[in-house]
Amino acid sequence: MITFDRRLFLAATAGSLVAARAAAQRREGSAFADTGPVNPLVRQRADAQIFLHDDGWYYMTGSVPEYDRLVLRRARTLAELSTAPERILWRHQASGPMSGFLWAPELHLIDGKWIMYFAAGPSGGGEDVFRIRTYAVVCDGPDPMRETWSVLGKFQTPWDGFNLDSTVFTHRGTRYFCWAEREPGIDTNSNLYLAPLASPLTLAAKPARLTVPTLDWEVHGFKVAEAPAVLARNGRLFLTYSASATDARYCLGMLTCPDDADIMNPANWTKSQEPVFTSSSVTGVYGPGHNSFTMDEHGRDILVYHGRDYAAIEGDPLFDPNRHTRVQRIYYRGDGTPDFGIPVGNGPLPDRLVPAFGPQGFLMHGGDRVRIGNGAITASQFRAVPGRAGGGSEMLVPIDAPDHCLAAGEDGQVRLAPIADTPDFQARAGFVRDTGGDGEVRFALADRLDQYLQHRGESVMVGALGAAGIAGATFRIR
Repeated sequence: MITFDRRLFLAATAGSLVAARAAAQRREGSAFADTGPVNPLVRQRADAQIFLHDDGWYYMTGSVPEYDRLVLRRARTLAELSTAPERILWRHQASGPMSGFLWAPELHLIDGKWIMYFAAGPSGGGEDVFRIRTYAVVCDGPDPMRETWSVLGKFQTPWDGFNLDSTVFTHRGTRYFCWAEREPGIDTNSNLYLAPLASPLTLAAKPARLTVPTLDWEVHGFKVAEAPAVLARNGRLFLTYSASATDARYCLGMLTCPDDADIMNPANWTKSQEPVFTSSSVTGVYGPGHNSFTMDEHGRDILVYHGRDYAAIEGDPLFDPNRHTRVQRIYYRGDGTPDFGIPVGNGPLPDRLVPAFGPQGFLMHGGDRVRIGNGAITASQFRAVPGRAGGGSEMLVPIDAPDHCLAAGEDGQVRLAPIADTPDFQARAGFVRDTGGDGEVRFALADRLDQYLQHRGESVMVGALGAAGIAGATFRIR
């Protein structure tokens, strides 16, 4: 059932534009009152982990630029994580194997205890600081933001070699530990390993080597497979990982395994031959990687990752502080596999719009043509940005053409056009949004509120409501 603002609908369709404009002006700014997360979500937090716990809180941790402490914050929404207070749980020690850099923390609740895994090395400078091993700290109470944390111990791996980036997940009743490690006799910086857990610090079986970096995009700068994260969806386990050096060449790869297969058999995992998420000069996000997965407040899957706003880095990229935590929606192809698209860039998260009634497909563009159809996710993601036409107006800007927006032509046809500051352009490109139930939205031109963004078949235009009535002007957010 459509539940739009009836005052606007009746006023506009009756031709009472003065009343319609007054209604829009009373709602001025409301289109942006609940924008959700804005990227970057948290600045200077790399290797980010965010998860929604069953206590209703979002928890977030990550590496700090100084690599000297373990931190944690929580909030009721993803957006609120950006300003949530951050607690220091533990600092590196004055001497010994945990006195140097602290890397890539992850928080897990295991057998009723909060445990944070992290990688650490000794202080002293030189290559010694990269003598990295995995350790854990444990909380002595039920509230990780308030209770005391102390060292639980060192994680025991078979080779006691360089290892980091551990994650924990449960599959078919068994808890597994997945991590990155350099194995003696293999000429790589790190490979990915998997084993069931016997205790928070010990394995229950010999680990399986899931993948070794060999593909061109996995070995730029360094031969790296690290930072595993698991997404269980559509009858499969999707294990993403990060590859290559931590500059703009950093990217995500993915392994896939049927969820009813033996996940300890490396032969059951298929490696994507191309990276699944890479830098984008179009959106201005570089080196996306070290991801985790969560859900938004509507239960939709969210990719969490870090990335920089620039490609050029002076010195070691690990000591460039500006790897920011970012989030974006995950979509799925027809075969059930995740399609991460491209980094969506800075600003509010974009939406995809589908006709509520009518043809199957998305509002999308190809060049300057706008239509209802199917194709690359990037061509169907539009960000709402404040317009200049007043009345709480907004422009619909595609993420892959951030200097363009939807605009009505003299013939009423909607096209993608370069953003201009002229009054004429703003009148043709500024929309007022009405939000209804079930994610339903309509868009009226800000200065002609009887003219709606609508579709007729695959064509998209702006005009008065025709024979299709309100149905042709109604979209749903996906």
